[in-house]
Amino acid sequence: MRLIFVRHGEPDYVNDCLTPNGVEQAKATAERLAGEGLSAVYASPMGRAQQTASYTAQLTGLDIQTLDFMHEIDWGSRDGSVPFDGHPWTLGFLLEREAERASAIQDWETHPYFRDNICMEYYRMVSEEFDAFLENFGLYRQGAAYLCKRECSDTVALFAHGGSGAVMFAHLLNIPFPTVLAALPYAVCSVSAVEFDSDPGERVVARLSLFNDTRHMAELRQEKIHFEK
Repeated sequence: MRLIFVRHGEPDYVNDCLTPNGVEQAKATAERLAGEGLSAVYASPMGRAQQTASYTAQLTGLDIQTLDFMHEIDWGSRDGSVPFDGHPWTLGFLLEREAERASAIQDWETHPYFRDNICMEYYRMVSEEFDAFLENFGLYRQGAAYLCKRECSDTVALFAHGGSGAVMFAHLLNIPFPTVLAALPYAVCSVSAVEFDSDPGERVVARLSLFNDTRHMAELRQEKIHFEK
């Protein structure tokens, strides 16, 4: 099974849609994905993700299937103790920069930057729901890996966000969430791929085979929006 993840195009956050430049990015992305042999197109319920996915759906003749749990994450301090309004990208960078021991990164969920941060509710929800989603393809979470229960060669595309996508990458690849936020930024309409190669009855580790590919937008103006929603 191959999962192609696409971040939505350049957004108009106020109206939850794409800017004119974002529309051109989405069209270029659709052309990029047209030859991937997609069997399904999934998207967050939010307007900017749905609009980005619509061009790929039109070009491939596939319907958009909405995954409610992949909507953008929220953040904030429950008690006022988390700095920077709980903004996870800022806090992830600070934690990575300040940590004197690797264990501080591994134990990120108990760190004050994240422990009382509303984003943790979204992190747990997206992680759990994504595992349930993968069961549709015969992949069942077992510890840090997945048990393959049936053969599946599907290639599917998922259009979502910087935050929910970061949760997905952290969970699938067993990378601390702050590390993904700080060290693995990805651009609007970038294409990434995660593969699950295994035979039925075997355990499989998710493998990142492509990340932040923006070559299909080389001729378009790209706005750098790495630390926003």
